[in-house]
Amino acid sequence: MLQTAYDYFWWHRLWLPENLTWADLDDKDGRVYAKASDLYISIPLAFLFLVVRYIFEIHVATPLAKVLGVKNKVKLRAVPNPVLETFYKSCSKHPKQNDLESLSRASKCTVRQVERWFRRRRNQDRPSLQKKFREARVLIMLHCQPQFSTFCTFVQKPWFHDLREVWKDFPKQTMLPSQYWYYMIELGFYWSLLFRVAFDVKRKDFKEQIIHHVATIVLISFSWCANYIRVGTLVLVIHDASDFFLESAKMFNYAGWKETCNNLFVVFALVFIITRIIILPFWILHCTWVYPLEIYPPFFGYYFFNVMLWILQSLHVFWAYLILGMAHKFLTGKLEEDARSDKDETDLPDEDDEEPAKNGAVSNGHSVQNNNNHHKAD
Repeated sequence: MLQTAYDYFWWHRLWLPENLTWADLDDKDGRVYAKASDLYISIPLAFLFLVVRYIFEIHVATPLAKVLGVKNKVKLRAVPNPVLETFYKSCSKHPKQNDLESLSRASKCTVRQVERWFRRRRNQDRPSLQKKFREARVLIMLHCQPQFSTFCTFVQKPWFHDLREVWKDFPKQTMLPSQYWYYMIELGFYWSLLFRVAFDVKRKDFKEQIIHHVATIVLISFSWCANYIRVGTLVLVIHDASDFFLESAKMFNYAGWKETCNNLFVVFALVFIITRIIILPFWILHCTWVYPLEIYPPFFGYYFFNVMLWILQSLHVFWAYLILGMAHKFLTGKLEEDARSDKDETDLPDEDDEEPAKNGAVSNGHSVQNNNNHHKAD
């Protein structure tokens, strides 16, 4: 049964144009073609990325953050409370009013104290500025810089400028060594992002990021196996074009270099809109949707490839909406941070803070205070 499913999955009528089989893509006459087995190397590369990233964060990004004056904000800690901690981890980080009242009775705290405990507990889970800085700097080093050198090798190819050349002799297009390494490095990088997603900074578009990573991995893998390498290379180059400016803007933002950050953000917004909202749909998607039909009838692989590209394009529209909103705030002088970022919640003392200070006691999940009535912080 498994063999039947395997044979059907790799049936040439699904992934290749009519009158072609996988045998037509066997290496011969000095021509080398992409093979599915080539993709296995992307997994070791992904783990290599993770190791290099870990070393780089400790020995390069962290010292650089200190040199640039990136400091973590002091956060008030929520005092340990088993009842509230259990609800926080198993039920919700944002309890409703009826939950607050029941938690107040169970923990013997006032409702105000329970609200404050959850507010401080959520702030504890938010990533520090140094962590955000390290992530931005690592992405520049691991992804943006290597891809720039690879990009330079493709600019000279005729199919980079004439999109009809993308489909010339398709799918019998020999693979270039530069394309092989470009694909494997990109695929390994996105695998590493997927492996690290639970530990990286979580933003409001977390689910969209997951969809993006999965769709990108599927697209890279499919385009490699079906020898859509030329158009796949163009799609990857377009996606890489704006990343350097985004991560650089984040890095300088965390370092407090606001003017440099704002200038880089403007460049990023322009490059993002031009590449992903104009060039990708009106040139590349037109190339993948219209030109192939001039050569062969549509087949399943043709539809599958285009559907995945349109999924990516819908995510680009969503992110463009966020970017334009940030650009509007920037032009009106109201831009303070990444619209996708989760803000720290303010935690100002109020009436409930005074009573424990008078008693000199720590109880009921209230924040710890010393003899000078100062909150203990990280």
